[in-house]
Amino acid sequence: MRFSSLQVEKTSKVSILLAFQFLFLFFLSSLIHAESTIPSYTNNPVLAVVDGEPIILDDLKNAQIHDVMVQLYQMQSQELKERVIMRLAKSHPELSLEGEVSLPSEDDVVRFYNNTPGIKEMGALEKMRDEITEYLKKVLRNTYIDDQYELAIRKGWAKIYLQPPLEFKLKAKVNTAKLWFNEDDNILRSVFLLEYSDFQCPFCKRVQSTLDKLREKYSKQVQFGYRHFPLEFHKEAKFMAESVECARDQGKFWELQKLLYDSVDKIPKTNLHRYAKKAGVKNIRRFQTCLNERKYKDRVLNDLKEGMQLGIRGTPTFILGAFDKDTRAVHGELLSGAVSEEKFKEVIEKYLSKSRAEASLAR
Repeated sequence: MRFSSLQVEKTSKVSILLAFQFLFLFFLSSLIHAESTIPSYTNNPVLAVVDGEPIILDDLKNAQIHDVMVQLYQMQSQELKERVIMRLAKSHPELSLEGEVSLPSEDDVVRFYNNTPGIKEMGALEKMRDEITEYLKKVLRNTYIDDQYELAIRKGWAKIYLQPPLEFKLKAKVNTAKLWFNEDDNILRSVFLLEYSDFQCPFCKRVQSTLDKLREKYSKQVQFGYRHFPLEFHKEAKFMAESVECARDQGKFWELQKLLYDSVDKIPKTNLHRYAKKAGVKNIRRFQTCLNERKYKDRVLNDLKEGMQLGIRGTPTFILGAFDKDTRAVHGELLSGAVSEEKFKEVIEKYLSKSRAEASLAR
């Protein structure tokens, strides 16, 4: 049987077309396979499998581990940005790590000094000027790198697998915490700020004025609670903590707490009755007996123990989040140190917004 030239030509074209289709599919599958073999990053890996049940990273988390993970992510993220830009700069001249970055002005330095909480306590402007300038230089350079990095992502020149740690929420029991607002006032406060503090801690003293402002601003939305976390090297702190619990028996917890924070760093146990009297404690003999017998030693130690179980290692530390009235627990996040009023407000507003949204859906 003989084929015409037309049939041969058609057969050849079909064969070539099929060959091209095969090569294309092979190339496409190779790309897909290459893409799938890239080791993708997971922020919550399986760490072990025990009797068929996985243990994931989130199962091990406490506040301390989460803080370290956040710091590690920030370091990795900054290093990755610079590495991405460095590689791309060879083929994309619009990218560079050494681009022109503006320097902070004198107005920038003064504004930073005037508006940053706590910095004035570290020294006068002249003393802090060089340190502030170097810090602002670093901020401006990081902003420049962020802009370059975002350009590379938008253009599709790099695909990023690094992810931040999953949001971590603590579940902290209120238990014997002293509450600022009376729970019998029939006001449903959906957000709770639980404080762990030490009477000899200077940062704990500093943050008290901030808390006073927040209590005034959010009196109808936020409940405030206080628990003890006397650090080992503050020798008088545990007795000061026990003393406010003794004052609590006579309805003067907050009055004595304020006096102790407003006082000198260390108050000997033998002088605490004088402060109790100033705070308005009526029965000083009863107060002194309570303190001498260490009636609330276990309560203070239990506060310390439960704080450590949450991952707390220093003071002041705050658990701020949604309050479950049925379980009497705060579901939220951990804030450490002399937190600024602005930061507190930012987190409070976030949880109030969630609460309003949930209430709206429930209607």
